[in-house]
Amino acid sequence: EENKKPYMIHGVTGSGKTEVYMEIIDYALKQGLDSIFLVPEISLTPQTISRLKNRFGNIVGVFHSKLSEGEKHDVFKAIKQGKIRILIGARSALFAPFNSLGVIIIDEFHEGAYKSEMNPKFSAIEVGKYMALKRNITLVLGSATPSLESYFNAQTGKYKLHRLTSREKGKLAQVSVVDMRKELKNDNKSMFSMELKQLINDRLEKKQQTMLFINRRGYAGFVSCRECGEAVKCPHCDVTLKAHNNGKMVCHYCGYEEPIPRLCPKCGSKYIAGFGIGTQKVETMIKKEFPQAKVLRMDFDTTSRKGGHEEILSAFANHQADILVGTQMIVKGHDFPLVTLVGIIAADLSLYAQDYRASERTFQLLTQAIGRAGRKSDHGEAVIQTYHPENYSIVAASRQDYKEFYNQEILYRTMSGYPPVMQIMAILITSDQLEDGRAAGEWLKTELEHMQDADCHVIGPVDAGIFKLKDRYRTVLYLKHSNIHALTGIKNKLELKLKTCKTAEHTDIYFDLNPMTGY
Repeated sequence: EENKKPYMIHGVTGSGKTEVYMEIIDYALKQGLDSIFLVPEISLTPQTISRLKNRFGNIVGVFHSKLSEGEKHDVFKAIKQGKIRILIGARSALFAPFNSLGVIIIDEFHEGAYKSEMNPKFSAIEVGKYMALKRNITLVLGSATPSLESYFNAQTGKYKLHRLTSREKGKLAQVSVVDMRKELKNDNKSMFSMELKQLINDRLEKKQQTMLFINRRGYAGFVSCRECGEAVKCPHCDVTLKAHNNGKMVCHYCGYEEPIPRLCPKCGSKYIAGFGIGTQKVETMIKKEFPQAKVLRMDFDTTSRKGGHEEILSAFANHQADILVGTQMIVKGHDFPLVTLVGIIAADLSLYAQDYRASERTFQLLTQAIGRAGRKSDHGEAVIQTYHPENYSIVAASRQDYKEFYNQEILYRTMSGYPPVMQIMAILITSDQLEDGRAAGEWLKTELEHMQDADCHVIGPVDAGIFKLKDRYRTVLYLKHSNIHALTGIKNKLELKLKTCKTAEHTDIYFDLNPMTGY
């Protein structure tokens, strides 16, 4: 039993996790065992692929969803024939037909990409754990910013924790936090603080590179004040209200709504509005501010065609540009020796996602972003621009202190009854007619009450955050329970009852355990 515990590597950014993984793979090969190496998104990891191929040669295969059916078939055939012994890929690579699999490595395992949002909804980490247990395989989970659940598991002895506390080369970046409310007071209305402008100029003179990260996750339409930093929240749910085109702000958890205020309810300022910021806008502003700089942009638009990611990343690696502007895809694991400055344009945006994981995602994104600076030199710097310099996830990220963040966040999760302390199951009902979905929701609620499980808390049914999608109405219930197996049991009972239920005839019902995002 003891040797079946997953290993968790918690290593600061640039601490050489890939090197450790390669040693583990090498050791497995010597025992005649194959390895699967999972990465969150294959298109963002050309460096990792080339490092594996340089070390292990032709026995390294690559597998991901962009391959054609024929290419996938060839990879699986080569695995069956023993020509491929190491497979690197996204979550679907987990199902490769290896004859003697010995190791599963899941890198950056905190990433949401490991949970499939399509049916069948599965978590690569949970599947990996199951495979490791059933087939006596070594499972290695690695991250600089592990998810709260996994760190909780390490604290309670379910994982064996190994820490890498220093960088292979270079030093961790010096971080400064800039309060954008003060910039506004000092009449700087630009999206770049004076400090960031100064540092970008310095890097341009020294022929070094800069990355500018725009924190876009959960950005859309929360209403905030640029003078005091206040974001308008729902009085019942502790989540931000979203601005709608009809002039109202709505809570997507409980349905509460109120008109968008003309003045900030906290300080009376007129600088209150829906908040959103785009990569194109930042790119335009950078070109205006620094006409001498060559700028590359990496976002959904510039990378949508095949090979788009690699082109931009290799152009930047070859110093064909001084500044790379992008969303979270630029902060994932890349290693650019000449990058000595990282600017984070809007650190707050992911704080206001309608999701209990908002602070955790903010901490992870900021820590990963800061981690791109100074990977090969001793003078990396990072600037975090924020309207909430006192927020604990921003403070902890600026210190790159995971434990400080974990201790604060686990308190919040305990008080609010969220994972890892409590488990959550979402039940999503979709229907062509609104009444059908609502009726099915009420029926489910009644059934849950009949089960008389005092430890199961039912929230809802309510209209989902995205109320209508592809012409189907969406209704959602949330179940909270301290025991995940109890939730699975409840799901199984409900599924049996649904087979004979007339009320839910015209609906589709999906169960999602510990969903990655709110519905």
